[in-house]
Amino acid sequence: MAEKRLHASGIRRGRGERSTRAPAAFSDRVSILSASSNPSSLEAPGARTRRTRGLGTAGRWALVTALLIASTAGWVASGEGERPLADRDPLEPFVNPSGVGKTVSTAGPIDRNNAFFQSLGTNGRACVTCHQPSAAWSIVPSEIQSRFEATSGLDPIFRTNDGSNSPWADVTTVEARRAAYSMLLSKGLIRVGMPIPAAAEFTLESVDDPYGFASAAELSLFRRPLPSTNISFLSGVMWDGRETFSGKSMTFNLADQANAATMGHAQASLPLTEEQRQEIVDFERALYTAQIYDMAAGDLTDARAHGGPQALAKQDFFIGINDPLGLNPKKTAFTSVVFTGFSAWFDPKRERRAPREGDVDLDPRLEGRAAIARGEKLFNHRRIDIEGVKGLNDELGVQTIAGTCDTCHDSPNVGNHSVAAPLNIGLTDASRRTPDQPLYTLRNIRTNETVETTDPGRALVTGKWKDVGRFKGPILRGLAARAPYFHNGSAATLTEAVQFYNTRFQIGLTEAEVDDLAAYLRAQ
Repeated sequence: MAEKRLHASGIRRGRGERSTRAPAAFSDRVSILSASSNPSSLEAPGARTRRTRGLGTAGRWALVTALLIASTAGWVASGEGERPLADRDPLEPFVNPSGVGKTVSTAGPIDRNNAFFQSLGTNGRACVTCHQPSAAWSIVPSEIQSRFEATSGLDPIFRTNDGSNSPWADVTTVEARRAAYSMLLSKGLIRVGMPIPAAAEFTLESVDDPYGFASAAELSLFRRPLPSTNISFLSGVMWDGRETFSGKSMTFNLADQANAATMGHAQASLPLTEEQRQEIVDFERALYTAQIYDMAAGDLTDARAHGGPQALAKQDFFIGINDPLGLNPKKTAFTSVVFTGFSAWFDPKRERRAPREGDVDLDPRLEGRAAIARGEKLFNHRRIDIEGVKGLNDELGVQTIAGTCDTCHDSPNVGNHSVAAPLNIGLTDASRRTPDQPLYTLRNIRTNETVETTDPGRALVTGKWKDVGRFKGPILRGLAARAPYFHNGSAATLTEAVQFYNTRFQIGLTEAEVDDLAAYLRAQ
């Protein structure tokens, strides 16, 4: 794979834009975060002679961690973390609940004159409206809520065509808007309106929509915006694959998606030009985003680890790479050792060890790193008996598949499926419905069978009964910055996401193992 030149900072200013240099205070704190991989680098000159007697390495590191967290919180509270979008460099490190993430670009400094940042529709929106750099190029509820409070719910993200729970919602007052945009505010969900296809194998028997809008002409489907970074690893575009066209290149798919989003979400009156489409695709394809610092483990590139976006940007990928069902065009055998970024941190002596009380010489980062390494090992090797997954068990005619997490998340060090393979793992089942979601009853025209679902998924694209509830699996990088998880935001945390799988597939993970897997995913 050709070496790519990476640009991790710097921005070329657009017309009339003032300097976007990061505040010195934040730059200093990021330097501290990087320095924290070396305990001695955090000691001021003469500190050893001033150190309180009895305060060992563990105590010093507890103090350092507390100072780092307080420093980060102070940066956000001071408003430095809430600078207007036009004043932020999308390539500077960004704070998230688990530590710090970062984006690099293989195309150089970011030019805000790019079509990605321009309002090309009629409602004030641009691509960046729902794809924020600080949310790993998606959106998160906390940031959306901040925009609501700052603008009384009038920011361009708050538009009734897809931001409100219903296009008919009352948005005449602040409180009315707060209720109208509740799904967007609470879970970062955009309403996607799609009809039952004309030649579908099923009909809409009934609908229970708490917002009184959905019908066969337009179902309301509440979905999370997928990140517009790391897209060089995509095998399918959109949760339901509706922008993945048979026989077309990924460049064509992404360009069509950019135009469809502008026509729909931004309510453009004219399609994008070919030049604008390509400009957006080229911009997105150059972005790579990942976590660089973890509050428990420190620098995610330290001690021979390969976390962060620099390593990710050099990761090999092609459609079918490491596919477990023989679709690898190079005919290379599948390996379940899909993730290797933190294998250097695995220590057999720390399989399940925590710092002991009074162990003053133990660097507490070692336990954080051990947890991540244990989580990686679980992801690669813990057996899962895969049953009842539509798109897998039924397609293969196999009741039980002895697999691992990597059976479905097979792209090396990326974690999505390397071929387009939407699956139904039960996320839209009626049993998982919450009161804020519509519920649809579909009837199979041929068999008269019925199913209740909160989102028919790919079936609304193909019209096929077998595709009800099927969605693609997302890329598993930059996760810490973009909660909640799953297409419908049903898991508020990565711990909840792991617990879903543990219950759904009866994996038998202990509470400690759930914690390790969640720690590992946060480090991505």
